[in-house]
Amino acid sequence: MMPTRLETGLFRPSEGFYASTVDCPRRLPVVTFLPTGYEPNYPYPLIVFFHGQGGSEEQVVRLAPRLSRRNYICVGLRGLHQAADRHGTGYAWDMDGRADAYAEEYVFRAVEQAQETYRIHAGRIFLAGFCEGAGLAYRLGLTYPNKFGGVIALNGQLPQQRPLLSWPDARRLQVFIGHGIANATVPLSVAKRDWRMLYLAGLDVEFHTYPTTHRIHSAMLRDLNRWVMNIVTNRR
Repeated sequence: MMPTRLETGLFRPSEGFYASTVDCPRRLPVVTFLPTGYEPNYPYPLIVFFHGQGGSEEQVVRLAPRLSRRNYICVGLRGLHQAADRHGTGYAWDMDGRADAYAEEYVFRAVEQAQETYRIHAGRIFLAGFCEGAGLAYRLGLTYPNKFGGVIALNGQLPQQRPLLSWPDARRLQVFIGHGIANATVPLSVAKRDWRMLYLAGLDVEFHTYPTTHRIHSAMLRDLNRWVMNIVTNRR
């Protein structure tokens, strides 16, 4: 169960994963990771994770303690459609953007719930997409650049149906791209094209490659942690 904020505003839930739901309008799941030593007076960065094709909210939020056990509150959301992979039944996001209005409400409700329950810094909310989930992270971040501090694309790509950028606000959005050099699903050349496109559009983009396929590499999470913390501490 999700902890409820005490009337004093001070509570210290233990580190771990907490399950809850939001209505938007269908009831959808949210899995929240609370860092070790949670401090209710500290405004935490929030990272919203979107899984890849055939994944789930529980699967993707397991990246949170590997990223950092102390620095962030993280939430994992479930794709709006069922999609089977070799591991069984999973979920997927709408890749052509037709369900984005539904996805937007889901994301905003999950963020609001986290803000109502925990201490979240409103200017430090990051969208992190893994593989196919990166498309949704890009679409929401570029559509609402004033609501998010940055977009994280891990082994993903810009969606084919790109949103109309909100200039000049879109230029304030910071982007981290981490990509496997042997990624056969999304070739490295595609990630490089995305980096050039965003860079030429005036966005602050950091691009890294790793000796892996479409999987998460430990150095990818190390670099991502450094990137987010540099933003949080105003070193970027």
